[in-house]
Amino acid sequence: MALIVHKYGGTSMGSTERIRNVAKRVAKWVRAGHQLVVVPSAMSGETNRLLALAKEVAPGQHTDAVSRELDMLASTGEQVSVGLLSLALQAEGLEAVSYAGWQVPIRTDKAYTKARIESIDDNKVRADLDAGKVVIITGFQGVDGDGNITTLGRGGSDTSAVAVAAAMKADECLIYTDVDGVYTTDPRVVPEAQRLHTVSFEEMLEMASLGSKVLQIRSVEFAGKYQVPLRVLSSFTPWDMDIDEEARSGTLITFEEDEKMEQAVVSGIAFNRDEAKISILGVPDKPGIAYNILGAVADANIEVDMIIQNISKDGKTDFSFTVHRNDYARAMDLLKAKVLPALGTESIAGDTKICKVSIVGIGMRSHVGIASKMFRALSEEGINIQMISTSEIKTSVVIDEKYMELAVRALHRAFDLDQPRS
Repeated sequence: MALIVHKYGGTSMGSTERIRNVAKRVAKWVRAGHQLVVVPSAMSGETNRLLALAKEVAPGQHTDAVSRELDMLASTGEQVSVGLLSLALQAEGLEAVSYAGWQVPIRTDKAYTKARIESIDDNKVRADLDAGKVVIITGFQGVDGDGNITTLGRGGSDTSAVAVAAAMKADECLIYTDVDGVYTTDPRVVPEAQRLHTVSFEEMLEMASLGSKVLQIRSVEFAGKYQVPLRVLSSFTPWDMDIDEEARSGTLITFEEDEKMEQAVVSGIAFNRDEAKISILGVPDKPGIAYNILGAVADANIEVDMIIQNISKDGKTDFSFTVHRNDYARAMDLLKAKVLPALGTESIAGDTKICKVSIVGIGMRSHVGIASKMFRALSEEGINIQMISTSEIKTSVVIDEKYMELAVRALHRAFDLDQPRS
């Protein structure tokens, strides 16, 4: 007997028929002798529908009080999912019980709409499992120290599932989604993209942070930190497929020292359309200037990605950075109101028509010339690079958004990622 955590995405829970199929799949694992904890997302499109209603009644507000109510509202989508799945499992003849995050409880900090998990009390869940029940827990949500419902941000159900698996020391965490694994890049952009049989936690962490939508970055962080065996696989395979075949399908996210790891120099191409660039022009080139700018942005809970400070000229410099496009307007307003007057400059420029394209691979550590090969491939397509960021296993560039798909295809060819994986 193994303790298994299943996570099902919104498309997997998109209709009552699909929920019944999820129940049949879960029942198959239970009847094979395993203990099951299931973490489903809200039904496809439900969270967007709820947040659209909020925007209708309270457009353009960003206070903590508003964010609290957004979490109260958005969390209801998952409550519907767990209730329906529990009923479907009972109809399959299994004992099942559902819990909201606050009932477990899954405790988080107080950062509404993007809270972080601090602890999970698994006593109630273990008692139910020992009693032969399937336990279904809402993804995406928890409760803060004052008893307020919080949500974990987009894709938070992945994080919930991996955190539950880590807290309970589960044997495996299976992430069922609408794709059958992790690919060298998005097959909708590059039809020749290949599925990876294995990928390291380190590579997956970079790919998630750089725009790959398969897993939320915090779920990969949890899995790597607590060494949770993690597999991404499709929920649209027949529910009655052989369980051993299912357990080997998809993409296993594992550790670099795994001898079976594919040792390609570059494992994948990630991209992100959701970035915006902000440039503050002619700021004094003196110690503390980066803190003066980015400290205020961080205090507003706005995440900054790539940063560039140009060489000084006549005691002045230009300072550029990127933020998520959803935070762009708020960041611009904050800088104009609080930061620019203190710096003694009024020159600020913004660009929401950018994207980030990245190459990722643990093989980059031991190979030279990878970045230059990337830049040459982009140059041959006439694509100008605006910003560059590197680490041991990735190189990212900011380019004009209109060239994104061209850049991804060119890089996929340049690094031979269209070849079948061994």
